[in-house]
Amino acid sequence: MSSAQIRFFTCFLADWIQICPILDEVFRATFTSLPCPESYVSLISRESESALEGGVLAEVLEPGVFKGVATTTINKLIKAGFTTVESIAVTPPRELADVAGMGADTALKVCRLARLQVDPGFIPALEVLEMRRSMIKCKTGSKELDRILGGGIETGAITELIGEYGSGKTQICFTLSVTAQLPVEEGGFGSNVCAIDTEGTFMPERVMQIAEERGLDPTKILEGILVARAYNSEHQQILIGSLAELVEKSNVKLVIVDSMIGHFRGEYIGRGTLSERQQKLGSCLSHLLRVAEAFNVAVVITNQVMSTPDVVYGDPNKPTGGHVMAHACTHRVYLRKGKQNTRLARVIDSPSLPEERIRFAITAAGVEDSEE
Repeated sequence: MSSAQIRFFTCFLADWIQICPILDEVFRATFTSLPCPESYVSLISRESESALEGGVLAEVLEPGVFKGVATTTINKLIKAGFTTVESIAVTPPRELADVAGMGADTALKVCRLARLQVDPGFIPALEVLEMRRSMIKCKTGSKELDRILGGGIETGAITELIGEYGSGKTQICFTLSVTAQLPVEEGGFGSNVCAIDTEGTFMPERVMQIAEERGLDPTKILEGILVARAYNSEHQQILIGSLAELVEKSNVKLVIVDSMIGHFRGEYIGRGTLSERQQKLGSCLSHLLRVAEAFNVAVVITNQVMSTPDVVYGDPNKPTGGHVMAHACTHRVYLRKGKQNTRLARVIDSPSLPEERIRFAITAAGVEDSEE
């Protein structure tokens, strides 16, 4: 059996291997027992482990992938967390040089080689449409909220939840932490969840309650959530910078940052520090978007609001983060408190979703449709 045939057969079964661990074991055992060269077995193992959702294979970074690039350079990239060619292709050369500790010329060369391997250049819009149709979306728990989001939280994009305290941002994140672990056919991602908690609001007891109310094993749900507490903006940047390696190794399909702006607002006070704050905020958002696109991951961030006293009529609150935040996020959803235990959600900015307002409820089971 040729190497090309092995690769074709592996690509064909990659999704099934990911879904069914038993099939994975049988597949490996069968090919290991065949009288074929060790390189074939290594190829099968490598291809199956690097399979991504949607049938897209991430090419593993290893010595010899880039012609003319030294092994020491490849090892530096792997040590810095760049384990796939795709992760290098979407990273700016300057950032690659800083993180991996290599020269600017070497970083530029590596980035160019990576893009040549994974970037198809201009493709027909029809192909883009087909790719979007195969995109996986995670249910929020409310059919109405899913409807205005075009079916749920989508992969490859940043969804921003905006609102004042008590508007339901964190409750949506808790519910998504549960629903994202459901199988794809049940409206989830069938994967683990990563949560970066910047305000100390992650409560495992609440997640357990939501899981129990939905008839799920709360212990198993908590095991599938990887939580990191960010204590300041620098720590937050470090955690976001480590996501590329984490999402691949831990099978993460949903990344939650609650909240995105909290530390930046508290540490950068006054107009004199505004420029520096926005640059660092923009860098974090840019990295999140690259992770979302390179690894086909859904990113959900929460954002606070600030009051504008000069507004006489209408809502005096507006999202924080300025234009940097607005341009970086794919879909922006504004949340407000409603009657009793309900909340109002409105899509205020999206390249594909119309502006529409709905009402949902927050119950013991998390986010659900309102009876009103």
